[in-house]
Amino acid sequence: MALLYHETAGPEVDLSCLTGSELDDTDFQLCGEGSGFWSQRPPQHCVDEETEAQEKVNSSMEVKEFGLWVLDAALVIQNWYRRYRAQMKTRECSALNVFRTIEYADEQSQLKLSNFFRFVLEHYRHIRKKERPFYSIMSLFLVHYIDFLCFVSQLLHPSYVLEILLETKKVLMQKPNFNLVNTSICKDVTVCGDLRGKLSDLFLIFYKNGLPSKYNAYIFNGDFVDRGKYSMEILMILFVSFLVYPNYVHLNRGNHEDFLMNMRYGFTKEVMSKYKIHGRRILQILKEVYAWLPIGTIVDKEILVIHGGISESTDLNFLHGIRRSKLVNILWSDPRHKRGCYPNTRRGRGCCFGPDITANILRKFQLKLLIRSHECKPEGYEVCHDGKVVTVFSASNYYAEGSNLGAYVKLKRGKSPRIFQYQVTKRTCSMPLHQRVNIIESTAIRILQERIISRKTDLTNDFQLQDCNKSGKLSLGQWALSMENVLGLKLPWRSLSSLLVTTDEDGNVDYMSCFSYIRIKKPVKEAQSALIETLYRYRSELQIIFDVIDTDHSGLISMEEFQSMWKLFSSHYQVHIDDNQVDELARGMDLNNDGSINFNEFFKAFYVVNKFDKLNNPYTKFA
Repeated sequence: MALLYHETAGPEVDLSCLTGSELDDTDFQLCGEGSGFWSQRPPQHCVDEETEAQEKVNSSMEVKEFGLWVLDAALVIQNWYRRYRAQMKTRECSALNVFRTIEYADEQSQLKLSNFFRFVLEHYRHIRKKERPFYSIMSLFLVHYIDFLCFVSQLLHPSYVLEILLETKKVLMQKPNFNLVNTSICKDVTVCGDLRGKLSDLFLIFYKNGLPSKYNAYIFNGDFVDRGKYSMEILMILFVSFLVYPNYVHLNRGNHEDFLMNMRYGFTKEVMSKYKIHGRRILQILKEVYAWLPIGTIVDKEILVIHGGISESTDLNFLHGIRRSKLVNILWSDPRHKRGCYPNTRRGRGCCFGPDITANILRKFQLKLLIRSHECKPEGYEVCHDGKVVTVFSASNYYAEGSNLGAYVKLKRGKSPRIFQYQVTKRTCSMPLHQRVNIIESTAIRILQERIISRKTDLTNDFQLQDCNKSGKLSLGQWALSMENVLGLKLPWRSLSSLLVTTDEDGNVDYMSCFSYIRIKKPVKEAQSALIETLYRYRSELQIIFDVIDTDHSGLISMEEFQSMWKLFSSHYQVHIDDNQVDELARGMDLNNDGSINFNEFFKAFYVVNKFDKLNNPYTKFA
């Protein structure tokens, strides 16, 4: 390429478009003799100008290349982090799915127990002695209401508890099936979802949102009790708030405001442990209070607040007149993305309703929004059905520390609902993401392993039936099918396999490895494994039944009561265990040979031992 240089004037050359090869020293030609052009190298000052220009070109190129490198690095880091977050989110969702599936399976078992329990109650009724009447102390509570927030460390006297319950029942009996709230009267109204005995969440809500008052109305949307340790304290705070501000504190009934649910999920045990003498009396009055709790609340004639949900046959006009003592299926219903209305098979009662059902019911009764609770959500809330359904859940850390946020909703006429999230925690705030997910995942897997070990005999038989070659191994598909059929849990077993079993290079599962890390401690060494597994599997149901027949509240039942109850239970549940084995085990548990069994100690003797208990954090317990 010929380049032209002139001492004073000449064509301008854009060096930025040239490459190094185009600046070869020999590539200059004579452009005209005596015309002021050079046929050899240009003067030194021209070379200096050329070098300076080239350095500018190289510097500019280096800056551009460095910028591209930085951009590429940022994109790589961003893509990696997004994949990492997605993986953590997938693991978290998988763990929460395990929690929910087991919880819903327990609710199905509770429904089955309810049918049997009615029969048991008919055969083991007893007359309770009349207790002395208690003097009225309600005025004391009205004056010192604020003190109720401070009695966590001390037990409220049973006379106060009974008086609060009786007064609450009287006021509830005057309330309609649906509370009607007008936000133009009060400043706004706050809707809280499930609290489940978690007093720290209620305290945090009051701290952030203020105590109930005529200027700060609340709707507590059911499931105040069970699972948490402070259900009784929560009830007392809510009931006193209701008595002080009956027009500004509204209590909806949830599916856990039911004495049978309380017997299974811990509230009955909590009451009896805190109030050993008056516990039965408190529970009896509570049962009556439950029956008078309103079904739901309607805010500004356009927002329906109800614990569970609706169905295609929901008729608010009919529900306004129904007897509240009858537990209705709407307390159990859940929204789903699928259109239509169909039975809620996961829970065993209620229905699943789609967006079309929501739209039809809201349009029929001239409503705009449905707010419900009943389901734990990772973010504390969930909006679905084109924004027409909001689920709010107020018990943070429900399954495990860090498993979910809590939330509440504030409503005001003419404004969109505002959702506030929170989490009560001291432990997980400073933890990195992967550590928080590990806690949730390990808790879920531990609970699942307990389910697995309780069916070890049945699973082993099913595995061996499919293992035609007696190799001790099955394909991943065969193993997953056996797990689902025997346990009755619809879980992504293929995905969970890496956390539960070992596989070989060909992907085949060593099916006995799922029992390697966990076992049930036998109370009597001679007891057969199948019997121990059966008793462990049904320990919650049996505990409830023995609580009922323990007429003197001693914690002791006779051998005859134990044997007769087992025969009724095994026939109803179709448990195929030789009665002689149960009798032998019971005799082995009668340590002092007095003909009675301490059934509380009996069931404490059945516990799961994990190989990594010493390594696992004791915090990871399903509450």
